[in-house]
Amino acid sequence: MLTTVSSRGQTSIPAEIRKKYRIGANTKLQWIDAGELITVVPIENDSVGSFRGKSRGKNLVESLLKDRKEERERDE
Repeated sequence: MLTTVSSRGQTSIPAEIRKKYRIGANTKLQWIDAGELITVVPIENDSVGSFRGKSRGKNLVESLLKDRKEERERDE
């Protein structure tokens, strides 16, 4: 999906992405700069509770980057 950044540095999140990841008004987004890749992660109000059990036995950042890479490869 392609979006454009405005002159004020703003962009829109496509509706499909907002629905899939339950991104609504006042949802905070964490931007992770991994060198050649930027990852955007929605942060829920109960951010600790939302990640509980998701990273058991693995590095969370590495897991997120792997997931995003697989998504990009599927979209190509």
